[in-house]
Amino acid sequence: MALIDWTAELARGVLSQAVLAALAHKERHGYELVSVMRRHGFPRVQGGTLYPLLRRLEQQQLVTYAWDTSIAGPARKVFSLTEVGKAELHHARSAWDQMGQALLSLENADRKVPK
Repeated sequence: MALIDWTAELARGVLSQAVLAALAHKERHGYELVSVMRRHGFPRVQGGTLYPLLRRLEQQQLVTYAWDTSIAGPARKVFSLTEVGKAELHHARSAWDQMGQALLSLENADRKVPK
């Protein structure tokens, strides 16, 4: 039995990247973002976590929003990636790949290779 919930630990660490990825090809409102992220492996994402994160990403100029007034009911913020956000997503993917390689390297560092 694992003592650490690695899925939850890793999800917290990559949540910003996950939001950027979810916005990579389509603008989305907050509720839709939560739904998409849950369907793709982030089951614990909630609005109380997502909305402050979106605000930080907006302050960093990685995402922007527009008001959607096309539906009945109150207007909704629809979020999309900025050009800076697209570049940051690419940078995050590279960092993720490097970290994966670093972990594999550590696991195999002292492994004896059969002769």
